[in-house]
Amino acid sequence: MNLPQSLLKVGVYIDVSNLVMNGGFGMRYEVLRQFACRDGAVPMRLNAYVSFDPARAETDYDYRIKQYRFHAALRDLGYKVIIKDTQWYTDDDGNRFGKANVDLDLAVDALLQSENLDRVLLATGDGDFVRVVHALQNKGCRVEVVAFDNVSAELRREADMFMSGYLIPHLLPISRAKSAAQWNGVGSFVRGVCYAHDNAKGFGWLRYLTRVDGELWRTDSRDDMSPYNTIFCHDSEYPPEFDTANLTNRNVVIEFQITEGMEAGKHKAVSVQTIRART
Repeated sequence: MNLPQSLLKVGVYIDVSNLVMNGGFGMRYEVLRQFACRDGAVPMRLNAYVSFDPARAETDYDYRIKQYRFHAALRDLGYKVIIKDTQWYTDDDGNRFGKANVDLDLAVDALLQSENLDRVLLATGDGDFVRVVHALQNKGCRVEVVAFDNVSAELRREADMFMSGYLIPHLLPISRAKSAAQWNGVGSFVRGVCYAHDNAKGFGWLRYLTRVDGELWRTDSRDDMSPYNTIFCHDSEYPPEFDTANLTNRNVVIEFQITEGMEAGKHKAVSVQTIRART
């Protein structure tokens, strides 16, 4: 396939089990692909690493069918599904446990395939991938990480960009939203972070993504090319037990509804819930 030199070539590597167990259950993989390929980038590799228990599949019909349908859905979206069978072991106390570690497969594939990539998106919060991040960066790749909860602090720091999956529009459905298509309109629910707060006056400003096709470094919403919006939020909209002194912690994700403000054309955040991504 001949590509214009201006197009970025992207590789996406998803540690499915890590995401599912850490806040990402129900994630929409087509949205993750769209996010990875923003700016008109071309997906050269789309790899989803999944664990599968063949022994359970022999006796559990529902498990077998759900897994096959999930794998088929991923393939329909253009992903290559790399299946790692669960291996069962018994510890010294006689307890039986299963293990299907995809880390090595993912790391080797990403490193070998990076020769033909400009940008790599790792969808995982596992700190074991820090060395992989370094190796990819040394090969000249920009490395981005997307994850939800229990994200390694070192992995956040070493990535060229970390983006909480909670903040990507439509990536993880909001249960309070009436429609999965809602985001950014009056009455819709979105997620963002608090970037400025006045403890004395009891209010602050939230910032949230409106789309995934913009330049994410343009965080000033006054910039016409910024993909972000900002919105006013009064402290009375937060749950009573929430300590607003922690609001500017970027690990605290704010889920809220957009409603009309006091001034014409102005909006405010109401019905606030906080999602502190576990680290």
